[in-house]
Amino acid sequence: MKISTSALLNELKERTSQHLEYAQTLTLKTEEELNFRNSQDSWSALECLEHLNRYGDFYIPEITNRTDTSKIPPKDIFKPGILGNYFAKSMLPKENLNKMKTLKIMNPIHSQLNKTVIEKFISQQKQLLSLLEKAQNIDLERTKTSISISKLIKLKLGDTFRFVIYHNERHIEQIKRILAS
Repeated sequence: MKISTSALLNELKERTSQHLEYAQTLTLKTEEELNFRNSQDSWSALECLEHLNRYGDFYIPEITNRTDTSKIPPKDIFKPGILGNYFAKSMLPKENLNKMKTLKIMNPIHSQLNKTVIEKFISQQKQLLSLLEKAQNIDLERTKTSISISKLIKLKLGDTFRFVIYHNERHIEQIKRILAS
């Protein structure tokens, strides 16, 4: 797969803008609705957002650091890496969503949460949009980022953006299902 760098960044900005808009609608819900869970071992809407915030706490500073220090000019075409493409695609929501285990430190189940979780998520989405703008001026392939599960593995910046934003999308869809039940 090869994609125009500008097309990729535009797609990611559009998805992030949609996530931001959806999160803003969640501020109209009550905390009782947002803390509802379908079962004892499933997440509430706020727990889904808290999970995303925890990932954002790692990836936003990591991406910021890499975009601030990269001096490599952009290329017109982005070609995903094998591992990065696999991680990114595995995050995209599917009809029959496969459940995935999350790291213990990223699992917010049974946390006492309130609407500040939404405010933080909104702030992180705005930061992501800003980073996507900055990314237009650097090479998304040769600029590499660490990943949350291992400092030894590096992904292309374009794949890291895809992973984070598709992961957000996956859990936004989960929140929609929770609130519809």
